[in-house]
Amino acid sequence: MSVLLAALLLVPLVGGVALIVVRPPRGSVLAGLVIAAATVSLAVGAALRHPHGRLSLFDGVGAGFAVDDLSAVMVVLVAVALLAVLAFAAGEPALASGRFVGLMLVFAGAMLATVTATTLPPLLAAWEVMGAVSWALIAHHTGDPAAAGGARSAFLTTRAADLGLYLAAGAVLAGGVPSLSIDALPAVAGGWQDLAVAGIVIAALGKSAQLPFSFWLSGAMHGPSPVSALLHSATMVAAGAYLLLRTTAGLQATGWAGPLVAWIGVGTALLLGLVALAQSDLKQLLAASTSAQIGFMVLAAGVGAFPGGVLQTVAHAATKSLLFLVAGAWLVRVGSRRLDGLRGAARRHPVLGAAFSVGAVTLAGVPPTGLWVSKDAILASAAASGLALYIVGLAAGLVAAGYATKALWFVWRPSPATVDDSTVGRAGMRVQAVVAVALAVAAAVSGLLALGPDVLRPAPEPTVLELLLSGAVAVIGVGVTWRVAGRLPAPAALLSWLHLEQVARAAVVRPTVRLAALLARGDDLFHHRVVLGIGRGAVRSAHAVDRHVERGLDRGVDDLAAGARALGRTARRPQTGQLHQYYAQAAVGFGVLAALAVLLIGVS
Repeated sequence: MSVLLAALLLVPLVGGVALIVVRPPRGSVLAGLVIAAATVSLAVGAALRHPHGRLSLFDGVGAGFAVDDLSAVMVVLVAVALLAVLAFAAGEPALASGRFVGLMLVFAGAMLATVTATTLPPLLAAWEVMGAVSWALIAHHTGDPAAAGGARSAFLTTRAADLGLYLAAGAVLAGGVPSLSIDALPAVAGGWQDLAVAGIVIAALGKSAQLPFSFWLSGAMHGPSPVSALLHSATMVAAGAYLLLRTTAGLQATGWAGPLVAWIGVGTALLLGLVALAQSDLKQLLAASTSAQIGFMVLAAGVGAFPGGVLQTVAHAATKSLLFLVAGAWLVRVGSRRLDGLRGAARRHPVLGAAFSVGAVTLAGVPPTGLWVSKDAILASAAASGLALYIVGLAAGLVAAGYATKALWFVWRPSPATVDDSTVGRAGMRVQAVVAVALAVAAAVSGLLALGPDVLRPAPEPTVLELLLSGAVAVIGVGVTWRVAGRLPAPAALLSWLHLEQVARAAVVRPTVRLAALLARGDDLFHHRVVLGIGRGAVRSAHAVDRHVERGLDRGVDDLAAGARALGRTARRPQTGQLHQYYAQAAVGFGVLAALAVLLIGVS
């Protein structure tokens, strides 16, 4: 194992565990920032050197880790997002605990292990740790029942989908790939390949909150805003899309997985975009938009637009971390998450307002921002796969311009309300402003990465007509929404995230509970009538044996013993100890023998 790669994985994990265990009364944020900065430097070094390593687990099965072109982008992205989020969270005293900072570090470390794993065993381990820590982070405010419920929903939903990875691991092993290499999906034999790919697709869609699993992301919004920023930017929600991009060759090898994934991705981009457009809560709007934007990454994996998917991942990470962090800052300062309550927030905090505006324009896909470039790179491949995919993708882009503009319209509306900044120190406010501006710049210029290395260079490149068309769609969407933002309808189905949670409860949870109750009753019935019946029968048989067999045997043994004792007494009678009696007994014995000898001679 490379020392550089081992340090990249262990520094945030060990540092985070140490902060959780020790929980120093002060200095946790500073320690977390130092560890995050060290992780950034290690990530940059790993991205430049591409280290790799392998640890032996079982015969022929190992834990492989490597930094290649794709994971190089991801490790830097995760490390930078971690540093930015922790720096921003430093301005909130309620999040300055060793437990919170430690959990954030462990979470990021698990994501680093996820993106560098080359075999399924370490991927499974990191995947599970990420899910467990996300539950603890979402439920960080232990006194909030809504946060606890959201954490439980997120954990159970993603955990159920995660079972697909175990299915995939078993299928890969059965299909003749004992190394359990992630990149070996095209080499899996027969129907095991379909089963392995199906498991990976299910796990990825669940983690990335794609249809039909999107609803868990709504409940996760009850957690702290820095947690939402990290989850939604470059870590947990992006992990599923990353896994699909990593296994693009396997998706294409099956023949059915690629088109299925592409349509799920573009469908999520459109439908969850409409959900975002209907929301009146800023964090819910941003959450639904995350599912929608991740949908473009999933579309990229389905149509084989690998560079476009990576570009989308980078641009979305910068954009969404910025928007969530600013939304969290306004929540602390203004005390409201509702769009009506945030009127004028951008005017009262102009630096944050300007940064938020850049992020919203980027989210809308307005040229020449990063998400405009990445979205067109994906749509170019979608057009090559089918006109229908391209049209639905354009419609999703139009909706994206709508929900981004809606958020922007409300925060810039005039409002006479005042704000109490007493909970945020001036130093913290300055740090937040610096982080917000840096993220805004990154979101705006991330499209330039398309001019960089091959892993980020779109192929096929979008045509000038496609670029102009998508840019025009975005601008039209912004203009129309700006005029009607305050009067947009909010259907109940969209407000409740398409009733997905209710459908899940009716179609999965309740039947599962009923089945469990039925099985429990069956188990009780079997236990009482069969197991206990057998036990009672055995007891009755034992009593019968005792009465009719054991007692007869006892009497027989007693009689045999009595006979043996009687024979013994009879045999002891001649044993008097008197010599003349022994002579007499011998004489009688010899006489008997002589008589027998004469009798036998006479007979013969």
